[in-house]
Amino acid sequence: MSELTINIYTNPSHLPKGLHEENIFHSRQYFLLAKNTPRLKPYMVTVETGDHVIIAQMLALIRYRASWIPPYLYRHCMILGEGVYDSDYAEQRAELFGMMLEQLTAKIGRWTLYIEVSHLSSKMFAYKQLRERHFFPVRWNSIHNSLHSRTPEERINDRLLRRIKSSYERGVITDEVKSEDDFISFMKLMRRHNRLKPKRYIPADEFFRGLHESENGCLYVTRYHGHIIGCSALVYSENQAYLWYAAYRRKTFAFLHPADITIWHAIKDSYSKGYEHIYFMDVGLPFRKNAFREFLLRFGGKPASSYRWFHCTIGWINSLLSWFYRD
Repeated sequence: MSELTINIYTNPSHLPKGLHEENIFHSRQYFLLAKNTPRLKPYMVTVETGDHVIIAQMLALIRYRASWIPPYLYRHCMILGEGVYDSDYAEQRAELFGMMLEQLTAKIGRWTLYIEVSHLSSKMFAYKQLRERHFFPVRWNSIHNSLHSRTPEERINDRLLRRIKSSYERGVITDEVKSEDDFISFMKLMRRHNRLKPKRYIPADEFFRGLHESENGCLYVTRYHGHIIGCSALVYSENQAYLWYAAYRRKTFAFLHPADITIWHAIKDSYSKGYEHIYFMDVGLPFRKNAFREFLLRFGGKPASSYRWFHCTIGWINSLLSWFYRD
């Protein structure tokens, strides 16, 4: 691979024309969406041949995190998946991924507290390359629902199905965000729901507005007599659906089960649109007992063990964490 060059782009006007667009998480579209969102900075990393043909690309986002309560200020880098690769280089995916990751780590330097790589296609993908670049793995959990061969109703138990039907009979409905008032209510609930969850990063309004206006995303709200009691943000890529963000008013409207309805609609809507699976992007922290993970599994999902890889740019902290999370 001596003839290959690695480039990193941060300016939209400098992006090459040959970028692959099939995977939204590593696409020009997502790059532009992040670029137009405050407190987000995209880095598009490419591997190109001598005649400027892109054979691999990976999008990383720098997120700026700040809060008064609890007090913190830092930035971290997030990579969703391993990127996109030309079919002629399928056997070199792990090596190309390692090359891009090494250049990115050198580029962002110590101004970024840590780098996180998540949602890889397989648990052991690029294990050697990540270890060689001083990343350490944390055992994580993932959940997805199959949307083929069986209907969603056939995958849940009768008790949950009766609860969902009861909520619908009481007047609960879920539909797309249709107006500015809907969007304001969506954002208000999303931020209120995640206010005391420091681990949960909620982008600025511009991100959700851009996602909803794109062809690959949609925002939904769950209503009850004019009240917004649930909301969700879905994104679609390569015939798969992804539930990216969700929020609910579980306590105020407990008798209506807003969380059940919001999740159920995401599954049913993705099924009706013909997607193969729906993936839940956040299933909570990887504790042995996780109430939210158990809640999602009630909808017929399949749990899977995976890794999230981390690299702290403070050397001694990274060494300590690498020892603590050693296999």
